[in-house]
Parts: sequence; C-alpha cells; structure tokens
Amino acid sequence: DQALFTVGLGVGYEFSDKLMLRAGVHYAQLNAQDQYQENTLRRLRNLSFATNLWEGHVAGEFHFLGMTDRVFSPYVMGGVAVFNYNPYAYAPVSAGGQKVFLRPLSTEGQGLSGTGRPTYSLTQFAIPFGVGVRMKLTDKIGVGAEIGYRKTFTDYIDDVSTSYVDQSTLLSQRGPLAVQMAFRTPEVPGHTTDPYPANGVQRGGSAKDNYYFIGLTLSYRLGQGSGGSGFGGGRGSSKKYKMGCPTNVW
Repeated sequence: DQALFTVGLGVGYEFSDKLMLRAGVHYAQLNAQDQYQENTLRRLRNLSFATNLWEGHVAGEFHFLGMTDRVFSPYVMGGVAVFNYNPYAYAPVSAGGQKVFLRPLSTEGQGLSGTGRPTYSLTQFAIPFGVGVRMKLTDKIGVGAEIGYRKTFTDYIDDVSTSYVDQSTLLSQRGPLAVQMAFRTPEVPGHTTDPYPANGVQRGGSAKDNYYFIGLTLSYRLGQGSGGSGFGGGRGSSKKYKMGCPTNVW
C-alpha cells in the first residue's frame, strides 16, 4: 500500500477548559498496488487503484488535563465525517494504458442485471476518532500532532469487495475493458494464459475499508477565550497530514 500526503483546513471553538468542537475539510490521494504486497496471492491477483478523496468532518475534542495555562494539552477526539472518492486504475498497455474510472465498469457485477449487486455510492459516511496533543508556542500560535482513524461503512474505496462476476455477463454488459480491469493476473509474467475465475470466486474480503491520518497541525487563536492564557475561545488551523491507505485493501 502507498499513501500520499494530504492537506486540510479547520476551525474550532472551545466551550470550556476541556471541551472543543471543531470542523474541517481534508483533501488526499490514496493508492495501492498488489504487486508490492508480500502475500504471493495478492501479487498474483495484480489489482491496483488510486483515488482522490475529499472529507468533511465535525468532531469534539476532550482535553482531559485542560487547556488553560498549559503548554501541552493531550486530547481524544471523535465525531462524524462525510467523504467522496472515485477509484481509478490504468488499463493494461495492450488496451491503451489510459486512466480508467472503475465504478462504471462494474468489475464485481455491481449494477448489472441478474447479479443482485447494487452500484456503490461515491459519497459515504465515516466515524473519525483518535488521539492528539497540542503545544502552545505563544498566546496566539500552537502546534500539535494527531492520529485519527476513520471507520467507514463501505468496502469499495479500492473497488474490490467480494467475488468475481461471471465473465460472459460482464463482457456482454460492460465490454472487454471491464473484463481486463476486473482480472489482471494475465499481466503477471508467466501467467498470461491463466483463465478468468469462475463466477463467485473470491476477489476481495468482507471487512469494510478504513483509512487514517497521521498529522501535524498549526493553529492560530482568533479570540482571547475565557482562560486568557489557554488555547483560546476560537481558533483557525491549517494541517498537513499523511494519510494511510485503506486498512482492508483487497
């Protein structure tokens, strides 16, 4: 799996010495490739994906030691998020090598007649939670670090979830490119003649996809706040995060 850097912006408001409400947006890029997996079967499967991801979240922070008159303030956070994604991959060289969005291809039969598999939505909910610490540099400026995990309710961030669909069904309703993108083992040296798997053969796992942020934050206090020398009554922040790939990339 590979993760690229992402950026975010957010605002927060302190309701008390220990409680802060915040809202923010993040933009990220995710990608993963089976060819870099240690698992032999994963490398043989040879799937890959990438996606741009936009997330908006609202969360609460609980600073269990308080924020007023503290240089360091550790906290836990939790909330709700909405994110949008659109997985894509690059076609085999023999098919042109172009960028191809995967959802319209119904690689596992999603949305095809006779399969009973619905098309997945590109906008999903997630539950963010994590831990962090903030350090006050001046009365106005602070820096921090946070690890934030996102529990999602979809298994299609990477366009891989359950099993292969019947080849003839996929070919007749989506065309030859869909077949090539769904089954990429023939691109592995020594496996060019491997047959397309039978309908129902496992392609992915049943667990939902998840992702996480490991980030550094820079915050600026907009108001004085009730404590006077704490982190302030309101703040704006800019963030640069490293984002983890889905923890269940199948």
